Amino acid sequence: MTDDRPVLVTGSAGFIGFHTARRLLAQGQRVIGLDNLNPYYDPRLKEARRALLAADPGYVDHVMDLADRPAVADLFRRHRPSRVVHVGAQAGIRYSVENPETYVDSNVVGFLSVLQGCRDVEVEHLVYASTSSVFGANGALPYSVEQPVSHPLNLYSATKLANEAMAHAFAYVHGLPCTGLRFFTVYGPWGRPDMALFKFTRAILGGTPIDLYGDGVMERDFTYVDDVVDGVLAALDLPPAPDPDWDSAAPDPATSGVAPWRILNLGAGRREPLAKYLEVLERKLGRRATVNRLPVQPGEMVRTEADVARTRALLGYEPKTSIDEGVGRFVDWYREFYGV
Repeated sequence: MTDDRPVLVTGSAGFIGFHTARRLLAQGQRVIGLDNLNPYYDPRLKEARRALLAADPGYVDHVMDLADRPAVADLFRRHRPSRVVHVGAQAGIRYSVENPETYVDSNVVGFLSVLQGCRDVEVEHLVYASTSSVFGANGALPYSVEQPVSHPLNLYSATKLANEAMAHAFAYVHGLPCTGLRFFTVYGPWGRPDMALFKFTRAILGGTPIDLYGDGVMERDFTYVDDVVDGVLAALDLPPAPDPDWDSAAPDPATSGVAPWRILNLGAGRREPLAKYLEVLERKLGRRATVNRLPVQPGEMVRTEADVARTRALLGYEPKTSIDEGVGRFVDWYREFYGV
């Protein structure tokens, strides 16, 4: 930090935003939180996260929609954040099939509001959430930021790909340092109810069947939330500059020779079958699941795995949490939070 201005965290009542804001507050940083508290999943969980943050005197809370350009512009002018962590977005792949307008409003129009606010108050660094889903039809594992991404399989990933391009344009035209982080299947305490771990836990404890898509052959790079926050904050402390070695004849898709812009992967760097993830959960709960085996859903990727070599070299990023440990922590939190 070069001054004492606060950090703005969008999506602060969401899963990753909550953990990021909490960590910043623990470090003594003042935090401005922004969330629209939409009902995509049970708002009571968002309100509980929000209440924990509000208990810290260094936290200031705002409820507003990112697509409300005048309101977001006013927030930036009033608080003048030095840095921004933008993880507020409409999440979910399957939901995007039936609700495409919601994704454009939140993830494209909303991101433009954030970019404009950052430009207006000369933010030192914008770190924003992208997704492993941008790799789409690319089948070369592990996914490297050096690979091109041009074939998204769903609108959610298409909006995140648009964010990466929009950020480069603002970085070039306005000199705004931007880092995009491609998250890989983040899980952990306070997680989202639409994610597999949460849904499986609720169903197993409730004695109802779970839906296992892809007959268990789907594989994911499951990344524990604390490891992700480590990467977010390490990136936040290191704004990018134009890459002097960038070659326009053989361009690196993850850096720029003309703008302070970069893309990094944040994953565990290994993939695990969804069936193994379920086995670990059953062991931690001490109960077996009743399974409905279903085909892969439209827009879903069958496998993901992050190449984190560049993230490790640049940020010293080193994910530490095994799925056995991470799932155990989630189960402990779930039982305590819901009293089951």
